[in-house]
Amino acid sequence: MTDLRLDTPTNILVLLGLTLPEVSEEDLGNIRASAVPGSTIRVVSQTREAIEVAADVEVILGFIPEALFRAAPRLRWVHAIASGVDMFLYPAMRDSAVILTGEKGLVGGHLADTGFGLLLALTRQIATSIRLGSASWQARESMRRRELELEGLTMGIIGLGGTGRAMAKRAVAFGMHVLALDEWPVPPSDGVREVWKPERLPELLAASDVVAVCCPLTTQTRNLINETTLSQMKRSALIVNVTRGEIIDGDALVHALQDGRCGGAGLDVAPLEPLPAEHPLWTLDNVVMTPHTAGASQLRAPRNLARFCDNLRRAQSGEPLLGVVDKQLGY
Repeated sequence: MTDLRLDTPTNILVLLGLTLPEVSEEDLGNIRASAVPGSTIRVVSQTREAIEVAADVEVILGFIPEALFRAAPRLRWVHAIASGVDMFLYPAMRDSAVILTGEKGLVGGHLADTGFGLLLALTRQIATSIRLGSASWQARESMRRRELELEGLTMGIIGLGGTGRAMAKRAVAFGMHVLALDEWPVPPSDGVREVWKPERLPELLAASDVVAVCCPLTTQTRNLINETTLSQMKRSALIVNVTRGEIIDGDALVHALQDGRCGGAGLDVAPLEPLPAEHPLWTLDNVVMTPHTAGASQLRAPRNLARFCDNLRRAQSGEPLLGVVDKQLGY
């Protein structure tokens, strides 16, 4: 059910978080102008504060941890400030009539920027140079022997949503060939000539020099990259992941990197976060990592606030909302 009609004054709660650390007076003015006249808007920074005022809340912009969900019996709609919503799909929320919308289609660009940054750090030995500092001059010859040019290589993209399309667009700009698969029959674009079905994953892995994980975390994608699928990749292939760490079996990845079955990994996300300091991934020369920072952008909060305001206006006339999440599917 995704029908929502808000044509009477509404109680709106804004719960700040990592991707929406503040709302300005101008932001609040835009929310007020988009909501039904007479609506109430509260802004809080802690879940505890949100729970205290949740009894009459009908709309939440922010997060919806289970304790807050249970404290808000009148809740009808949540607009998430997170691109991945798997943490909000506990059974009570998943199976409820509460509509969930979010940033679908808005965050691909900056995730792909980090994905390509990680890829270039591997292929152009940038990470090695930074790691060695002044000693990199003594390793110059060995670094040059390991450098790769992306032009002419093949990138296989798992999940052709916003992030996957943004990765494809950048891959084409670098002169790469692009393959992609998706669970849904999405149209090809951005250099992808044909979107394969998931059963062709082994074929995609075997043909790819770079495997880009761009899909959401669901029951079907958890540990999708495992001992079996890693063995289907080229031994020299690189893997890049900027969506959810749990899509890759961490132990299997470490083994593949250690024994040469995988050429390297660029990871913004890890199977366990924060990744413990003693984890083997920190010690491998063919791994570069960032601490789940790919989702940051100076444009992210304004884009999502604009969508929330647009959805507030749409809800007044019963128009379809943008960025609706299928709670059963998980995206």
